[in-house]
Amino acid sequence: MVLTGSPAWAYRPFVSTDAAVADPKEVEIELGYFEFATRREGDLFTTPKAVLNYGLVDRLEIVGEFAVEEGRHDSLQLVDPAVFLKAVLREGVLQEKSGLSVALEAGPLLPSSAPGEDGVGFEATGIASGEIRPVTYHLNLGAGVTRMETRPFWTWGLITELPVIPAFRVVSEVNGESVEQERANNSVLVGFIWQPFESRKLWIDAGVRHGITSAAPEWQVTVGLTFGFSLAPERR
Repeated sequence: MVLTGSPAWAYRPFVSTDAAVADPKEVEIELGYFEFATRREGDLFTTPKAVLNYGLVDRLEIVGEFAVEEGRHDSLQLVDPAVFLKAVLREGVLQEKSGLSVALEAGPLLPSSAPGEDGVGFEATGIASGEIRPVTYHLNLGAGVTRMETRPFWTWGLITELPVIPAFRVVSEVNGESVEQERANNSVLVGFIWQPFESRKLWIDAGVRHGITSAAPEWQVTVGLTFGFSLAPERR
């Protein structure tokens, strides 16, 4: 698939995100086709894990996401479905302008087929993206209520990117989530994002994540890809 248009930002394999949105009528699909986690309760496979971004109008997109999980002795279950609106509040470095890019992402956490998660929650996250050359960073701070018992939670994350060559970025993330009456789930990731074809909106990513609190999986390995295309008619 040969794809044209303005650059997109591939934001797998992160939990956090950046302060950019898809252009109007642009579609970006983030697909995690393999994820393996080692934790105390047993090994867990997640495949697929998908995020769909669609540009509604200038500086506003809709984001849908879900994952399918299968433990070694468990049946398949749909987890973490959600729909968000994401808006750029201030254009900056990610929009080829000076200063911070600032965005807000908010929306409902939809019912999951995981045990005890058949309710509806809500999450809102503020995002700031900046640059300390040659590193680009993305800071996330969020809060919401869970699907289960509508308990309040807080999230945070920091992504850093270091371009090695124009098509290859070494990336890292440290992030966490704290739910009321539960232990914090904090982890750190190191990985890469690679664009193998300059003329195509296609990125390949991989990362290794390590839990830094006891509630987080001890180790996770994730591999995926992101691709984009336009739904706007071609100009003749």
